[in-house]
Amino acid sequence: MSPKDARSDAGETTSIENLDLKLEVIVVPVSDVDRAKEFYRRLGWRLDQTPPGIVQLTPHGSGCSVQFGPELTSAAPGSAMAYLIVSDIEAARNALVSAGVEVGDIFHPSPNGPVNGPDPERRSYFSRATFHDPDGNTWLMQEITTRLPGRIETGVTSFGSASELASALRRAAAAHGEHEERTGERDENWPDWYATYMASEQTGAKPPR
Repeated sequence: MSPKDARSDAGETTSIENLDLKLEVIVVPVSDVDRAKEFYRRLGWRLDQTPPGIVQLTPHGSGCSVQFGPELTSAAPGSAMAYLIVSDIEAARNALVSAGVEVGDIFHPSPNGPVNGPDPERRSYFSRATFHDPDGNTWLMQEITTRLPGRIETGVTSFGSASELASALRRAAAAHGEHEERTGERDENWPDWYATYMASEQTGAKPPR
């Protein structure tokens, strides 16, 4: 059997539901590549090695990158919109403002429209803030600490950066303190409790009590 035939047979037995397709790059339409490059570097995004004519940068902790270049897209500069996930919307906004980026006020949705300030209950997916690059492309930051059920495959847990892991540990520590108060006992098995709690945040599973 030739390698080509082997690949064909393997492809025929692969279920589309089990086919891994990981989002790698979003193309952002810009009018001035150098200006856009300077802006995104100011955000702290990593400049990746790419072929000539293409600029690729990756946000800290992200598995997906952005690219721009004069021949990459015919979309109008400023027409893109994408979401950035953060674990603390206030800390993220303060960091961007300190870097000289103009960021809108934090808001959260309500039945009557957007309301100023973070979500009072700090529910995941609710607290938001937006900023724009020099061309007007929109980036919406969204605070997420616990994923909706099914959003992440069961058993798949990962952290994109040390700061993201540290935030998850702090939330687990706070929740574990409440757990010990409820039980009235010191939990010697706290490492397993932490691990289960942190995994549940990412998969949307019921957290330990």
